Amino acid sequence: MATAVLQAVPVSSDADRYKYKYFIAIAVTLAATLELVDTSIVNVAIPHMMGNLGATLDEISWVSVGYIIANVIVIPMSSWFSAYFGRRRYLTGSIGLFIVASMFCGAATTLQGLVFWRVIQGIGGGALLSTAQSTLWEAFPPNEVGIGQAMFGVGVMVGPTLGPTLGGFIVDNWNWPWIFYINLPLGIIAAVLTWSYVRDSVHQERAEKVDWLGIGLLTVAVGSLQWMLERGERYDWFESPFVTALGITSLVSFVWLVLHELRTDEPVIDFHILKNRQLATGVLMGGLLGFALFGSVFVLPVFLQQLHQFTANQTGMVILPGAIASAITMAILGKRLRTIPDGRPVIIMGVLLFMVCMWQLAGLSLDSGKDDVFWPLVIRGVAMGLMFIPLNSIALAEVAPRDLAQGTGLFNVMRQLGGSVGIAVMATMLSRFTKEKKAVLTEHLSVTTPDALARIETFTRGLAARGVNPIAAKQGALAVLDRTVTAQASVLAFSRIYLISGAVLMLVLPLMLFWRTGRGRITAQADAH
Repeated sequence: MATAVLQAVPVSSDADRYKYKYFIAIAVTLAATLELVDTSIVNVAIPHMMGNLGATLDEISWVSVGYIIANVIVIPMSSWFSAYFGRRRYLTGSIGLFIVASMFCGAATTLQGLVFWRVIQGIGGGALLSTAQSTLWEAFPPNEVGIGQAMFGVGVMVGPTLGPTLGGFIVDNWNWPWIFYINLPLGIIAAVLTWSYVRDSVHQERAEKVDWLGIGLLTVAVGSLQWMLERGERYDWFESPFVTALGITSLVSFVWLVLHELRTDEPVIDFHILKNRQLATGVLMGGLLGFALFGSVFVLPVFLQQLHQFTANQTGMVILPGAIASAITMAILGKRLRTIPDGRPVIIMGVLLFMVCMWQLAGLSLDSGKDDVFWPLVIRGVAMGLMFIPLNSIALAEVAPRDLAQGTGLFNVMRQLGGSVGIAVMATMLSRFTKEKKAVLTEHLSVTTPDALARIETFTRGLAARGVNPIAAKQGALAVLDRTVTAQASVLAFSRIYLISGAVLMLVLPLMLFWRTGRGRITAQADAH
């Protein structure tokens, strides 16, 4: 394979090499956090965008869908782009593209313009996850690399939670364009720090030709899959010829992509590194982690907003303590992980704590309030903190330095796709479980039973006392009863989904048997140092 090694700026000693490690960590973590915040910050502004741009709900949803599709497509290619252009130029250029796209998103006056610039924003943001993480592996000395990974992990965990909270605050106090303009000053800081302190990897090899077929197949495969996941529930999944076509296109393109990449000399994605059992198992576990994390993060706000009438800002404030708990856990663990010879017990503890959280959330009712979710969410935050860093470290333990960017790219894209699958599956199950539970409750609640008659009579009298005529009062009473049954059915559906989320993450435990060791990359580097 014809390659040319990228030359980093020479350093005279380890002290010089790691001199600016915290500036690098701040730069790439800030960039990655901005990217993740923008996946969810627009959700609370959708009603305002619809009114301002004259768009329907189906049309405005492309503001989110376009960004996510572009983002997921670029993540697995970011290693190749980083090698081709040089990590410093690629990362700084991606942040710059993200900033410019954010500016035009805020200034957009048409739906088409907004969606176009969101796609460009997603392309720029795709580099900021895996490139940032692989950068941090080299930016810190071996005995401190856990600190850098902890800083990155905080951004990964807090970003999706911070989005709705920040978005709700901005929309309530200013206007929706400011959810994009807020990226400008922060992005400029990240870009300046990146250009000033990030250097090209000494291990990275530059391809001499562009794998255009691989890029095209990857775009079609991942784009079709993500589009299918985003639209599946709306079109009743494979009952729709369109969704079926997307699924077939994604499958055929992916198989073709794998066969092509395994035979080409300079692939855009090097699937050969998945021959490493540690990495292959870790990537699969990352997908399960994304499924459980993003699925449960998606479900709870729906529960609070639909059944308890919480605003987006209130919901964000309820979720925030859990994110803080996750950040604190990762900060402590990142500093101590190098002294832990086997990270598997830490992961097991995290999985079991997550299951405890899901069990507690499954017990919520219509009478539950924010105090009832505080400790379960704190427990979930601690659980995620315990899992993220050791899982990442063990998965990458045996990856060669030159393949580190590819390994982090595959791990991150699998986590993102797992999250997309989790959200799609949870949304589908929520709708179907609610219908099933409502049917069961309705069977046991005939309008001729004494309890039902008593409720209807109470509701009717209440409405009549407000001046409603008898016929309308009776109809209103039946409607109130129907909403009550639907709400109770929803509670039962949510309860079931929480338990399923916990059960899915429990699949991580038997997968650990495929690992040869629980010794992480952080521990190995520290010992070697």
